[in-house]
Amino acid sequence: MAKAVVFGYHDVGVRCLRVLLDARVDVPLVVTHRDDPNERIWFASVAELARGKRIDTVLDPAPAALLERIARLAPDFIFSFYYRRMLPSGLLAVAARGAYNMHGSLLPKYRGRAPVNWAVLHGETQTGATLHEMVAKPDAGRIVDQEPVAIGEDDLAVDVFRRVTEAAETVMRRSIGPLLAGRARLRPNDIASGSYYGGRRPEDGRIDWRKSAREIHNLVRAVAPPYPGAFCDRLMVYRTQISDRPAPATTPGPFREAGEWFALCGDGKVLRLLEVQEK
Repeated sequence: MAKAVVFGYHDVGVRCLRVLLDARVDVPLVVTHRDDPNERIWFASVAELARGKRIDTVLDPAPAALLERIARLAPDFIFSFYYRRMLPSGLLAVAARGAYNMHGSLLPKYRGRAPVNWAVLHGETQTGATLHEMVAKPDAGRIVDQEPVAIGEDDLAVDVFRRVTEAAETVMRRSIGPLLAGRARLRPNDIASGSYYGGRRPEDGRIDWRKSAREIHNLVRAVAPPYPGAFCDRLMVYRTQISDRPAPATTPGPFREAGEWFALCGDGKVLRLLEVQEK
């Protein structure tokens, strides 16, 4: 029986851990995060699943402190499923048959943090899930498998994330057999042709009304709840719709008309503000 140590968090962590257990992989240790009291927790718990399966579970350890323990376990594989920290090279080397990560984009595009949010922000029409080897650089190892998902022009990031979660499970179910049998065919991950983005902060949701209607619409979609939301000095803006109505004002920004909120954008187009909260 193959043995794997799992680092995981979030819905992707839960779904992919289940795939390993369904495949009869021995998982003696799961490493996950404590939920942040300042973060809205809207996703499933890896810790709860692991403890329910009587798997030893460690919360937020220093990776270096785990090295000796994991080396003693002598795992065939190490998997990272939406774990929020990079694993050091020395730890990756402990896995006799390789260390693999599930990433929420079609690599090499959108390496790094918050890949779904960045894809929506940039108006992409497609993203997906990628299982790849872990190496010293983030999201740079060879690709095991990928599954694309569509992004509609009005989809919120949370809608896309749910599809990416489904895609991640699909990739794992398709990949685990070849990995265990030693016949997975990995292909290069050409990071020079891709992109890398860092994490996002709540302040990054501030709306600049001088930008185009499409850019602002995409920002709102990318950070809508359960993420922190887009905002300006007057409003929290949770959902928008691009409109062809004429603007009664010449200065970019929000305005009210017949009890509804709208905003003039920098390209002269108007956004209908479908869901707002006044500050």
